Amino acid sequence: MVSPEVSRPADSDRVLDTIADTLGDRAQRGAPLGERTTYRVGGIAGVLVHAHGEDDLVAVQHALVASGAAVPLLVLGEGSNLLVADAGFPGLVVRLGVGFDGVEIGETTVRGGGGAKLPVVARKSAAAGLHGLEWGVGIPGSVGGALRMNAGGHGSDIASVLARCRVFDLITGEGFEARPSSLALGYRTSGVGPAQVVVWADFSLQAGDRARAEQTVAEIVRWRRENQPGGSNAGSVFVNPDGDSAGRLVESAGLKGMRLGSAQVSTKHANFIQADKGGSADDVWRLVEHVRAEVLRRTGIDLEPEVRMAGFPPGGPSTSGRG
Repeated sequence: MVSPEVSRPADSDRVLDTIADTLGDRAQRGAPLGERTTYRVGGIAGVLVHAHGEDDLVAVQHALVASGAAVPLLVLGEGSNLLVADAGFPGLVVRLGVGFDGVEIGETTVRGGGGAKLPVVARKSAAAGLHGLEWGVGIPGSVGGALRMNAGGHGSDIASVLARCRVFDLITGEGFEARPSSLALGYRTSGVGPAQVVVWADFSLQAGDRARAEQTVAEIVRWRRENQPGGSNAGSVFVNPDGDSAGRLVESAGLKGMRLGSAQVSTKHANFIQADKGGSADDVWRLVEHVRAEVLRRTGIDLEPEVRMAGFPPGGPSTSGRG
């Protein structure tokens, strides 16, 4: 039994110990988790498993079944769209490693492993003279994470180029191939569940001129450097509402540059929230909620967070500070 991405465990340390013992060298108790995200803040994992192939995913599923208890579960790629609570994530984290990071270039099809970095896939595609995935150079996540949230930018998204993918379900132990039509791909959303792992994805591209493709990649990189902040953040915090921009709404509410503890709304782009080095994930969460509440109060628009939250109790962190 698995309870994906829940905020508080129904299991005990004994259950996590059992899972770790069952998985052996694949598993690590109390591994740092926040530093494996682009926010670079947050606590530890109850158990971290490094998966290097589908056999490891099968082993994880068997261990979950053998535990006989509900276990909070989190699938981790590049951690570029994730905020982990200071108290950590009190369950099982499956991180995709070597074996899931391959990139295969065909005539007009590119296959990226679920753990492959999307910017790497985009650059290799462009170097092969293939067009259609250049925008991916600006998405600092994994192929699997990008597919799950139907990431996009510069007028395109995963749904526009996805041909098919392979998914493994950590609850049922079933591996299956899927076409885009069965994945409910929408704006920053998909039908890929929190307990499902994208093993690989095939992208259908167009053959063209290498120099032009690489020039497009360079232009996108330059645009993002000029218009978006660097540092410790997870990209856009809120989904753009229909017909409007989340960044515009945050800025119009007078919140650009606002600071709460070790977290700040970026002075460069109001839909980014920065975390100070050595700062608090809980501060980031509180600032996200404050911005959301203020925009709702001023405009009547309830911004939907794009960043995934892991390890936070219902209602978020306590007001006492770090966990």
